[in-house]
Amino acid sequence: MSTLSLSLRTSHPSTSSLSKRLIDIIGSLIGLLILALIFFPIAIAIKLDSHGPIFYSQKRYGLYGKTFRIYKFRTMVQNADALKASIKNEAKGLIFKNENDPRITRVGRFLRRTSLDEFPQFWNVFTGEMSLVGTRPPTRDEVVHYTAHHWQRLNVKPGITGEWQVNGRSNIKDFEAIVALDLRYQKLWNPWYDLVIIFQTVFLMLRQTGAY
Repeated sequence: MSTLSLSLRTSHPSTSSLSKRLIDIIGSLIGLLILALIFFPIAIAIKLDSHGPIFYSQKRYGLYGKTFRIYKFRTMVQNADALKASIKNEAKGLIFKNENDPRITRVGRFLRRTSLDEFPQFWNVFTGEMSLVGTRPPTRDEVVHYTAHHWQRLNVKPGITGEWQVNGRSNIKDFEAIVALDLRYQKLWNPWYDLVIIFQTVFLMLRQTGAY
């Protein structure tokens, strides 16, 4: 499964908005500039803390179910995906969460708490695969169980941040609640609303709220 059935696609105004794309380009350039400044200290810390690459990449599902490769700073041990089945899922539904996930490294916990692990995704935004604001991009083991209702959340581009992140993030452990927030975003969306969510995200990052 790589694309959403044509019968389930609904054109959302955000996907063709020049204002949203302009915000994404400006925001991604700022994010990439910050990434350039923090890259070497973070890369050194990751390498000193655990064996493995600096970056972690994974295939995710974006707009209309189109696949793309997401990039993050690595926050887990190198074979984390293979170990996933042995970790208890504390979330409900088609999302995986574990507050004390043993796969997360010491540096990884700091990167997650400060959201610094997300900065490589500004490249995904710059290339147009993601947006600054949108839905959390799901993995294959999640979308294979999607119903038509769940697919509606992918009628907008996936985002670095969104309703889920500013309304609880990791504290929200019910997938259906996340879907409801994603659909709420689609209903309320306008370029100004994206800016509101971006500023809320920056505030929460500074407070290190809701992330693990």
